This record gives sequence, structure tokens and C-alpha cells, in this order.
Amino acid sequence: MFELSFIWAGIIAFAVLTYVILDGFDLGVGILFPFANSEKERSTMMNSIAPIWDGNETWLVLGGGGLFAVFPLAYAVVMPALYMPITLMLLALIFRGVAFEYRWRTVRWKRVWDIAFFGGSLIAALMQGIALGALVQGIEVANRAYAGGWWDWLSMFSILTGIAVVIGYALLGSTWIILKTEGPLQEQMQRYAYWLAAGTLGFIGVVSILTPFQDPVYFQRWFNLPGSVLSAIMPAALIAATFALYSGLKAKKDLQPFLAALSLFVLCFIGIGISFYPNMVPPSLTIVEAAAPDSSLLFALVGTVVLVPLILGYTAYAYWVFRGKVNPDEGYH
Repeated sequence: MFELSFIWAGIIAFAVLTYVILDGFDLGVGILFPFANSEKERSTMMNSIAPIWDGNETWLVLGGGGLFAVFPLAYAVVMPALYMPITLMLLALIFRGVAFEYRWRTVRWKRVWDIAFFGGSLIAALMQGIALGALVQGIEVANRAYAGGWWDWLSMFSILTGIAVVIGYALLGSTWIILKTEGPLQEQMQRYAYWLAAGTLGFIGVVSILTPFQDPVYFQRWFNLPGSVLSAIMPAALIAATFALYSGLKAKKDLQPFLAALSLFVLCFIGIGISFYPNMVPPSLTIVEAAAPDSSLLFALVGTVVLVPLILGYTAYAYWVFRGKVNPDEGYH
């Protein structure tokens, strides 16, 4: 009953995408943190994500835990292949979380924790992008185990994707601040968003051009029928999202730029999914081969069917409760 493995692949993909678009903007706020013009603006930026930042990381736990539980072979291959970027990412997220909490409780060391918050956000985003690039370029597997070298994850392509994710997250962060603030800080982020959007689109273009050359399967999938149809649809969708982003910025809309920036990430994620399918770990480990026995998949699915709606429910509730603009004179700590 292979359908269960594909259902689980969809669940994990959904968890990872949800993490990227939710934690992406609060990592982006951290990346933009040093560019605030005053302590009040920095506090406003942190207050914009304070009620929801830790809940966003729930989806990373679901994605990683799900991979371990239902695709143990994929987990066993990916972890040694990407051990360094994943470890650095997790350490950066931990350090960032500590900095987030401690900066409110000290005056003397506040500048240090501000730097730590920025550094943790930057390194976490960079390592996520590098890990993605390493996965796209392929992981060598032999006898159901990782067969590559210690530094295979580090390449010009993976560094390029790392930089792309950093700039993309900064774009998400700037549009989130536009949505949640008013006054000079909002105007500053509107200016930044123009340039960050251009940088994000430029890197999307470069990575998209290079991706088909990472593996012949990618090239065939995108440039032979029916994939060539998608090669026309995806750029058209990206152009539409870009138009919505810039038109929203020009009209000084609050919500439209944020939604348009999110749609850029969703479209890129769909493109990656199309490139990977039916592999779980490119270029050779398929979803079916990587999956646990059907009994394990079914057992895990029963709990997930209950838990995921609960997570979605409390996430939506948190965003609803803390909707609207941030009051610079109020805090959550």
C-alpha cells in the first residue's frame, strides 16, 4: 500500500513549507535587526514576532520528527550528509532563542544579545539555504547508506542557494514589518523591500537556471513534455507574484506585499517538489524505498491526523489574537 508513503511525503512537505513561510519572516526580522534606527524600532520589530516566533518552529519539529519516524532511510542518509549545516542551524536557532528572551532582561548586555539575535537569524537562514542546495545537487547513496564525503554539502551552488534564502527571508521580514508597523519604520522597510525583492528574484533566476544542470533528471523533467509546460507556467506565476509585490509596495499596501512575498516562496517550493518527485533524496532514493513499513506509516498517520489540525488551529488562533499593528509603547515581555 504505497499510497501511504506518498501521503506522508505530502505531510512532511507541507510541514517544511509551513515552517519556511512562517519562521522565514521572523528569521528575516532578525536579519534586518541591525538596520533599525533606534532602540525603540528594534523593540518594535521584536514585538511584532514575540507572540508567535517560537510556535512557528513547531513545524520544523514536525518535519524533522516525521522524517525520522516514517522515512528512516532518508533520515539516515540526509543526516550524515548534511550534519554540519543542520547542526549549525540548530545551534543558531537555540542561540537566537536565548538572545530573544535575554535582551529584555538586561540593559548592560542588551547590545550583545542584539548581535546574537542577528547572528543566530543570519546563520540559521544561511545554513537552511546551504542544506537545500546540497540536497538539490544530490546526495550519494550506496548500500542504503550515505557514501559521500564530509564536505560534499559545501559547493558554489549550495552557497548560492544559502545567500538566496538569506535575502528571501529578509524580504519576508521586511514585508512582515510593513504589515505590522506604522510610521518611519514601515517606510524604511518599504524602501528595503524594493531592493530585497530585486535580489530575491535575481537569485531565484540564477538558481533556477543552474538547477537543471545539477542532475540530468532535472533537465529532462523540466524541458521534456509534459514538464516543459510547467517550465512556461512557473515563470508566468512568478511574474504575476512579482507584479503583485511591486504594485503593493508602490501603492503602500500593508498586506499585499507580504502575501506576494509568501507566494514567491510557495512557487519555488513547488518547483523543488517537481524536480525531486518521485525521489525523497535526489538523485536515487525514492519515496517508496525510503519509507518505513506500512504498519508504521498507518500508526503514525492516525496520530498526525489528530495533531496537525490542532497545531493549525492554535497557530491560526495566535495570529488572530495578535493581529493588527504593533503598539511601540507596549511589549510582550
